[in-house]
Amino acid sequence: MQGVPDQFVDEKDSAQFRHLPQLPGVELYHAHISRYAFEPHTHEAFGIGTVTWGAERFRYRGAQHVAARDSLVLMNPDELHTGEAATEDGWQYRMIYLDPELLESVTGERRWWFSDAVTHDPLRSRQVGQLINGLWSAGDTMTQQGLLLNLIEAFRPYAHHQSAGPLEASHRFERIREYLHDNYMHPITLDELAAVVSLSPWHFQRQFKAHFHVTPHQMLMAIRLWYAKQFLTSGVPAAQVAAMSGLTDQAHLTRAFAQRYGITPVRYQKQISR
Repeated sequence: MQGVPDQFVDEKDSAQFRHLPQLPGVELYHAHISRYAFEPHTHEAFGIGTVTWGAERFRYRGAQHVAARDSLVLMNPDELHTGEAATEDGWQYRMIYLDPELLESVTGERRWWFSDAVTHDPLRSRQVGQLINGLWSAGDTMTQQGLLLNLIEAFRPYAHHQSAGPLEASHRFERIREYLHDNYMHPITLDELAAVVSLSPWHFQRQFKAHFHVTPHQMLMAIRLWYAKQFLTSGVPAAQVAAMSGLTDQAHLTRAFAQRYGITPVRYQKQISR
């Protein structure tokens, strides 16, 4: 796309995604980020990973966190977050994104959630990193399944299971999140969102930011780009994905996707289809 690079501006920045056809609901991610700053984005999956070098700073649930080397990063689904280097030379990290239904079906345990986004645990951090790396290169299904089970067992001590975890807290603003998911492909106004919870646009935006720590527009864009990833994964051409995701055109999709994931939609689709 003219005017939009197919890769990071800084040669030290790189990111790669990978899907495993034999394990639907799993996405792997390797990256080394030095200069790039990720805008608020979300994953409809658990994000578990390790920092193997340097340190990252990110905003999550309204607070700033720093994940240094040998730290575990444990994120719940649908939580907006940012990401940038906390050291001059950036940070290197490996992540696995697990669909909540996959995690529940594999373990038989429901309602997983993590209370701490960052935990310094050198032993488990390195173990998680090695297992993610093993999944990346494993060729047969049985090996992949075994590595996934070992990986879940490695981070399981930091997980909670209960009948009403914080992800299911009753709050009227959760209706807004649901409304955005149901209508992301259409133009949406603040007046429209405010009416869902019977507030004026002024009071709605203030209370929304206090609850989610982002603006309604930031959440809407995060949701649209998450759906864009699903369409790209399914093989839909990028030119069609833009319209299906509620974005203006392919140029808009490319800019927004690269700002949040550090990679263009076309490169992302090529990586995961290998």
